[in-house]
Amino acid sequence: MSISQLFSLTGKVVVVTGGAGYLGRAISEAMIEAGARVYIVSSNEDKCKKLASYLSKGSTSLCKGMRLDICDSSSIKKCFSQIVEEAGRIDVLINNASFSAPSDIESMAEENWLKGLDGTINGVFRCTKAVLPLMINQNDGVIINISSMYGKVSPDPNIYSGGMPINPANYGAGKGAINQFTKYVACHYGKYGIRVNAISPGPFPNEEVQKNKKFIEQLKNKNPLGKIGKPEDLKGVVIFLASSASTYVTGENISVDGGWTAW
Repeated sequence: MSISQLFSLTGKVVVVTGGAGYLGRAISEAMIEAGARVYIVSSNEDKCKKLASYLSKGSTSLCKGMRLDICDSSSIKKCFSQIVEEAGRIDVLINNASFSAPSDIESMAEENWLKGLDGTINGVFRCTKAVLPLMINQNDGVIINISSMYGKVSPDPNIYSGGMPINPANYGAGKGAINQFTKYVACHYGKYGIRVNAISPGPFPNEEVQKNKKFIEQLKNKNPLGKIGKPEDLKGVVIFLASSASTYVTGENISVDGGWTAW
């Protein structure tokens, strides 16, 4: 198999949760560029449909936006059923959608603690649970979980100064749980031809956060490569894990963080 064939996703059906978001958009673009049939899903159906329409222009691949709420198992099952009815299968699930409930530990209500876990590990669990029977039936499938550097290390309080709220504990706890869950599913479902891996992005502040120039400089100064990440920096690794180029890779967590967790 040639290199171009190894990295091709032509004919593959890919689902990207949160696929119209800041990082999700680049992931969805990468899937389309690799030739996949892509379903961009989130609770904001209109946003997903608009991006799908934009990405479909000039492409022979199908791209469609649909509604899926990672907090609602029935919503997930309905969405996946519709996709299978249309496309016949789901080859790749990218669990990218997440949300948090920021607060420091002393003032965090238990309800908010649980909400943060619901927006990270619980959402990944629900989507994975829903797709596994489909992939088992196919005897083939790829699941990619988008974790975080803060699933590996703690935020450094010294860089969150000047009124910048520190990344909350429930976010890191949820992302750390995703890392372990990734290994668990990889080990228990590899016998069905299902590969499961995680990606841990490093400092990828969105456009709004980037307006805080002092904070961005502090992020850069802590990073070995001396810069923040751009969404397109995720394209290569997500294509690698989704494609035949990684056919013997499972249970791994690849950091895309400019060396942040290597210190």
